[in-house]
Amino acid sequence: MSDPVSAVLFDLDGTLVRYCRPPDVLLQEAFESVGTGQLFPIETYYDRFDEFAECTDSMAELRRECFAALCSERGHDPGLGRRVADAYAAARDHRNVEYLAGARRVLDQFSEQYSIGIVTNGSRDAQRQKLESAGVATRADTVVFAGHDTPAKPAPEPFSRALDDLGVSPEETIHVGDSVASDVAGANAAGLTSVLLVSDGNETVATDGETADHVIHSLPELRALPWMERV
Repeated sequence: MSDPVSAVLFDLDGTLVRYCRPPDVLLQEAFESVGTGQLFPIETYYDRFDEFAECTDSMAELRRECFAALCSERGHDPGLGRRVADAYAAARDHRNVEYLAGARRVLDQFSEQYSIGIVTNGSRDAQRQKLESAGVATRADTVVFAGHDTPAKPAPEPFSRALDDLGVSPEETIHVGDSVASDVAGANAAGLTSVLLVSDGNETVATDGETADHVIHSLPELRALPWMERV
């Protein structure tokens, strides 16, 4: 990257914040609460998330329809999946999130130096609760709810939308996220400098020919990147 950085875009989940109660634990408890063993792992829900985000209007509806489909595909009553989704929703508090190590300090420092954008896949209602509870919303100059305001990442549109909101060019903007498939691929497609955050044992740094311009293992490492102005 040769141009000075004017703006920094961040993914939200797994990059800035995470749930205090792990989703896999909640899913197991939800199955137990309706009197059955766990019929699918949390990863299958994540794999189908974007598919159902495009045809539902809320996180509750998304989860109910996704869980119904996952149960039906495994030979079970789709109504069971909806009951599991309701139990999961009753236990899930989207406000019960915490910053990843160093994320709050980085966000505070960067918001004084750069324009800040959040580009996040997910239900607008759930993501907004996280943003407000953690205080991210007050530090961001724009938020793009990809999958609702625009097509979901890795489409380039959510990144372009954030650039338009901030009045900056791709050449002066970096995007930081924890997913090669959505964050790196999308940022690369939009012409941004892509930074992959690798944490929690996830060592996947490239997939389907997509490679990040830079890989970090904690957000404070952003300050040491050679093309970042010191903050």
